Amino acid sequence: MRVTQRLVDTNGVTLKVIEAGERGNPVVVLTHGFPELAYSWRHQIPVLAAAGYHVLAPDQRGYGGSSRPDGIDAYNIVELTADIAGLLDDVDAERAILIGHDWGSPVATNFPLFFPDRVAAVAALSVPPVPRASGPPTQIWRRMAGDNFFYILYFQEPGVADAALGADVRESMRRMMTMEGVSAPPEQLTGRPLPPLPEWISPDEFEHYVEAFSETGFTGPLNWYRNFDRNWELTDPVSGVTACQTITAPTLFVAGTADPVLSFTPRDRVGDVVTGDYREVLIDGAGHWLQQERPDEVNKVLLEFLEGLR
Repeated sequence: MRVTQRLVDTNGVTLKVIEAGERGNPVVVLTHGFPELAYSWRHQIPVLAAAGYHVLAPDQRGYGGSSRPDGIDAYNIVELTADIAGLLDDVDAERAILIGHDWGSPVATNFPLFFPDRVAAVAALSVPPVPRASGPPTQIWRRMAGDNFFYILYFQEPGVADAALGADVRESMRRMMTMEGVSAPPEQLTGRPLPPLPEWISPDEFEHYVEAFSETGFTGPLNWYRNFDRNWELTDPVSGVTACQTITAPTLFVAGTADPVLSFTPRDRVGDVVTGDYREVLIDGAGHWLQQERPDEVNKVLLEFLEGLR
């Protein structure tokens, strides 16, 4: 299966897009998370294309070979979802199936709220569809965290995490991919022995990430986190700009039972945001980097879900 890459102008930015499959086939858009790249879907792209889909996997804005706009507001959920709509325009697709992981999951699950007529189905990996919070998310998390470290709050101050993570990209990526990097700020981890690379990533694959983030830094990706409260305002059912408030398209959620993210993204209110068909699959013992850790199992679940849409 031939896999190519090209640059696509969309919504005022240029995205580097990995592409596979025949134009005219049903479109699948893969949206990655933090700190990832389109490369994070390397195990899924050829499989989905071989199954008869036209696959588009962008480096999302702020990442890799794509534009890195200045200004925190440039990374709000309206812009992130509009980037995807522009990808569909580029390939003359009316609708697409959105599959997202980590931060890519909120992009995938918010896309139907802004563009309900342009989504055929949604699959969220590691981060479930969640309803709008009762208040600004950072305020809620500050109350919950108290004096404890919570990495999303640590990311809020512009420049702080950017510099700490960028001081030694190889070390930062190693600690992130073992999830040690979300347990304490980088400056507290410095000097500790580095954990070994996880079994699911080879040294060459790891270097792909190190090279990319050494070139781009972390500010663009971290600016996504700095829009949580802004996104909360933009999705207000009264004054926000969403077209609808629930996902009516078929929706799949896949996660690993050992993923620590599940501890603060509860799934008990999925029914408040998903009113279409919903399916949940938990992969026993899998961690956060799901589609890279357990590619065969993830691919099987995704293909079963997609086949059910035909």
